Amino acid sequence: MAEIVMPQLGETVTEGTITRWMKKVGDPVLQDEVLFEVSTDKVDSEVPSSASGFLTQILVQEGETVDVGTAIAIVEAEAGATPPPPPVAATPPPPPIETPPPAPVAATPPPPPPVAPTPPPAPPAADPAPAPIAYTPPSVAPTSTPEPSQASNSGPAKVDAGQVAASPADALLLSPVVRKLINENGLDPADIEGTGAGGRVTRSDVLNYLDRSGSRAPRVQSAPSVITTESTRPVSAPAPSAPAPQSQVQAPQSQAPAPQNQAPAVRAGARDEVIPFDNIRRRTAEHMVRSKATSAHTLVAIEVDFEAVEKVRRDSGAGFKAEEGFSLTYLPFIARAVVEAMRNYPKVNASVGDDALIVHKDVNLSIAVDLNLEGLIAPVVHNADTKRMLGIAREIKDLADRARARQLSLDDISGGTFTITNPGPFGTFMTGPIINQPQIAILSTDGIKRKPVVINHPDGTESIGIHSVGLLALSFDHRALDGAYASAFLAQIKKIIEEWNWAQEV
Repeated sequence: MAEIVMPQLGETVTEGTITRWMKKVGDPVLQDEVLFEVSTDKVDSEVPSSASGFLTQILVQEGETVDVGTAIAIVEAEAGATPPPPPVAATPPPPPIETPPPAPVAATPPPPPPVAPTPPPAPPAADPAPAPIAYTPPSVAPTSTPEPSQASNSGPAKVDAGQVAASPADALLLSPVVRKLINENGLDPADIEGTGAGGRVTRSDVLNYLDRSGSRAPRVQSAPSVITTESTRPVSAPAPSAPAPQSQVQAPQSQAPAPQNQAPAVRAGARDEVIPFDNIRRRTAEHMVRSKATSAHTLVAIEVDFEAVEKVRRDSGAGFKAEEGFSLTYLPFIARAVVEAMRNYPKVNASVGDDALIVHKDVNLSIAVDLNLEGLIAPVVHNADTKRMLGIAREIKDLADRARARQLSLDDISGGTFTITNPGPFGTFMTGPIINQPQIAILSTDGIKRKPVVINHPDGTESIGIHSVGLLALSFDHRALDGAYASAFLAQIKKIIEEWNWAQEV
């Protein structure tokens, strides 16, 4: 038996939505044959089967969204056909052998009833009973009081979830992930319009509903059990001193996370516009925060004279555009220089493993692409170290076009070892980018402008000229590299850009 799981669809993607199954239960499946289509916030892709055999179970239906690594289907080998599994289910009959319990139960219960007459003498002992009863309320109050308070916060959600589960038709429309999300936020599934197959409510539908209704933040704020601890205080006041400290200790524990959630909260004014985060914005935020928490970010920058590149662009730009169909920008020149510099500084092309630096032999450049100001994605130029500048330019253009058209494949966004981000077209001065995990460095190519520079001549004399000049900024993980190594790498890129014979690359 082989378990088919939701694949990792890029470094920043954590979940995927099944859009279409290519096979039905019982169909034969070959390894590497396309089994289903999956959609994420950044890419739509066909996914091949990782095993051969027969598709015996589909665990995630079309329209459902699940996390990466979640089992979505079962493929059985031909030898282990589907009939064997049902017989295995026949094992439950042995448990019924637990019929012996009834015999002892039938034997022992009868004796107790006769002993029941003894309680009547107990009434006289009712006087001492009040003392224990007076002590029990404090211990009972803390445990019983939270239940009402929790019911007031999440009761409606649990009732709805129970009703949903009770109705087979409704249960089929909600995956466990979606039902959990609805339950946590106290929503009524009937209020959410489903966009999945057959009107199924997907996770994206729930998230979009929360964004539109603005109900997510209030739910999060009401989650902490601060109300519970407050409600126990009046009860614990008359109680002995022992239980009181417990409720007092619990209060700061439950209140601790509340300030963290409430601190950044901002109330929208009458003239403010509220724009809910979409899925790509959420995922980008999660990835960036995780990167800052993981890597010891350090920034180093260097000024570069691009006049040698500018000369080639002036001389060959028109012919290049006529032949290739797009303009010759600075980016492919910089990418080519980065690849060459890595030959002398290979540790930049690496990832941090388990207490070790994993240096990658293949240079796979991730190029950040702006999706019409609605987000970023970093498709990969694989084996960039085997390509000249012209080949890199063509591949960057192709990846950028397909990224904006949502036509990238899983391979297009996987396996990057070093990233280049290019805010330069907007005229930026210097950018401190966040590292694209699990890589250890990212280069920012900022605005290039014409400005006066000092020109050093071979005979040692100097003069003033107007050249194209810009900054390159490198964010690197100080766990993996020291400043000297990163600075030397930048200096090598500068040297290549300024002195390389670029005419031979076009």
